[in-house]
This record gives sequence, structure tokens and C-alpha cells, in this order.
Amino acid sequence: MNFKPLFDRVVIKNLEKTNKTKSGILLAEIASDEPIYGEVIAIGSGDCFEGSKTEMAVSIGDKVLYNKYGATSFKCDDEQFFVLRQSDILGVFEEKK
Repeated sequence: MNFKPLFDRVVIKNLEKTNKTKSGILLAEIASDEPIYGEVIAIGSGDCFEGSKTEMAVSIGDKVLYNKYGATSFKCDDEQFFVLRQSDILGVFEEKK
């Protein structure tokens, strides 16, 4: 992918997730209101607020949780990606040591 987000925006690719209940019923993706789990593919350079630059809190390769309603989807090279503001990311998963 050759796409560079601007300012405080982030590009995320969803990681595979099973939409199955504990009893084995498959759910349509649209039926799920849960936040989405994905990997950061690209980040912007940060934003300027009142003359000072805001640094990005996420890095390429981070696994993050975000609300699907805050993202704009697009397709590139037959893959689905999402672009959203850094503030729409709910958290970053850290590897256990």
C-alpha cells in the first residue's frame, strides 16, 4: 500500500476475528457493535495545536482497539483498510513479557 495519512490520522488493517458466540452461532459483522481490533499500517506526522506539535502515540505495527464508527473505510490492492484520527483509538495492546 502506498498511502500516507495526514496530520493525526492513522491507517489500520483489521485483524481476523471470529464472529462466533460461545454456543457456536456465527454472527454477521454488522450485528456486532464491539470495537474493532486491528494493526496500524501507516501514521501521519502529528497535528499542530496552538503552535505546538502533538506527537503520535501509536507506531506502525501496533495492535490497537478502535470503535468502528470512528473510521472511514477504503480499498487498496483488493484489501480493506480504515482511516481514523488517533483520538479514535481506544488503546494499544502490549506484548506479555
